[in-house]
Amino acid sequence: MRVHSSRPSGRPSGDPIPVTGGPFSRRQKLVGYVALTKPRIIELLLVTTVPTMFVAERGVPSIWLMVATMVGGTLAAGGANAVNMVVDRDIDSLMERTMHRPLVRGVMSPRAALTFAVVIEVVAFVWLFATVNLLSAALAASATFFYVFVYTLWLKRTTTQNIVIGGAAGAVPVLVGWSAVTNSLAWSPVILFLLIFFWTPPHFWALAIKYRDDYEAASVPMLPSVVSIEETVRKMAFYTVVLVVLTVVFSPVADMGAVYLVSALILGAVFGVMVEAVRRRPTEQTAMRLFSFSITYLTLLFGAMVIDVLV
Repeated sequence: MRVHSSRPSGRPSGDPIPVTGGPFSRRQKLVGYVALTKPRIIELLLVTTVPTMFVAERGVPSIWLMVATMVGGTLAAGGANAVNMVVDRDIDSLMERTMHRPLVRGVMSPRAALTFAVVIEVVAFVWLFATVNLLSAALAASATFFYVFVYTLWLKRTTTQNIVIGGAAGAVPVLVGWSAVTNSLAWSPVILFLLIFFWTPPHFWALAIKYRDDYEAASVPMLPSVVSIEETVRKMAFYTVVLVVLTVVFSPVADMGAVYLVSALILGAVFGVMVEAVRRRPTEQTAMRLFSFSITYLTLLFGAMVIDVLV
């Protein structure tokens, strides 16, 4: 069964959305440059980075170290997101969801956006190297290269596995958080990496169910726009099961207590129920409820880690 959109379309499928043009004020340009970094995505990355530092420290890390790591992580992720917008400006102009992005509107030139992205990426590496450590700087840089060259330039437009494999870039911040505290890696951050890796497909496909027409118009093979909703939800359920198993495995590996384990089990059960709700009633509404909860799920899960460590 395909879910049919009730959203009206004011343009033929595949036609680019017209650029709004300028002139733009300094404030509008500043807001545009901030928008290039995709602040909402960065917020989600920091939600996983900081709690990981608490687990690595087995207590409260240095405030300065947390601030330095967050600043570096924000710049690194922002640079990667800005490059993504430069590369994807053609398909962004075909998708109603992204029609207001700054490059589509002509707030700045692609060259200016790319320069901005490269500059803050270099600053991010130097900052993390100088204030945290080389391992954290290298990990953050690796996430950028993976997101840009593997996901954006290769996978996104060629395979339904785009967000599955490409999601690895979004899982790197937990490695950065751990290495910032310990200057090393271990099994605990690796499991956290896998946890985010398997969380990403059901999280993103829930959003893609609503915007499948956009992806279809832009010829981007995001899973819900290529296969049936039933098949999409089956894959979402598989990744959700693996995700919940990983949250349980993390408990003994990282020596977590009852607060974390009980929270992980309850949150995992609710996640499963939400996926089942999409299977039973495959609508944009149920998919978006799952998408919203998936963000809450990650926030509460990592929050439970902090509470567990502190108590």
